[in-house]
Amino acid sequence: MSAHTKKRFAVFAIAGLLSIVVAEAAMPKAGSMAPGFSLKSNSGKNLKLEEFRGQVVMINFWATWCGPCRQEMPHLNRLHERYHKAGFALLGVNIDDQPNVARDMMQKLGIAFPVLFDTDKRVSRLYDVDAMPSSLLIDRDGRIRYLHLGYRSGYEIQYDNQIRELLKQ
Repeated sequence: MSAHTKKRFAVFAIAGLLSIVVAEAAMPKAGSMAPGFSLKSNSGKNLKLEEFRGQVVMINFWATWCGPCRQEMPHLNRLHERYHKAGFALLGVNIDDQPNVARDMMQKLGIAFPVLFDTDKRVSRLYDVDAMPSSLLIDRDGRIRYLHLGYRSGYEIQYDNQIRELLKQ
């Protein structure tokens, strides 16, 4: 291997390692601050995560094509109805390309919590979402406390317990 080839290999190896470090740094983990974002909501106005500081926040990433997402939505709606007056905010982040498809599903399911539209997938990339649904529970100080990937019947009991715990703090 020539000196020039070795040098190029070293540069590519360092670049590859740096990209791994950057990717790892971008993935929010329990205990880290929730990355801020702003998205258009189903009400037509933009909502910013920082506007909810001081409340317990659940961010739920979902899509209309996701069967477990549809199964989970009524449970999330009940949690929203039960705790929103106690300082809990549930933000659904829909990743469909067409917001109207999400709006139709929300109407059919009677969803009352705010849904934000991430049509360009910017926020789902920011949160490194690779499973549908994915949910995060954020404390009043803006720290991610719980991460949930996927949904199975009974997860809503965990959500309920974790929400109550965070509301007491």
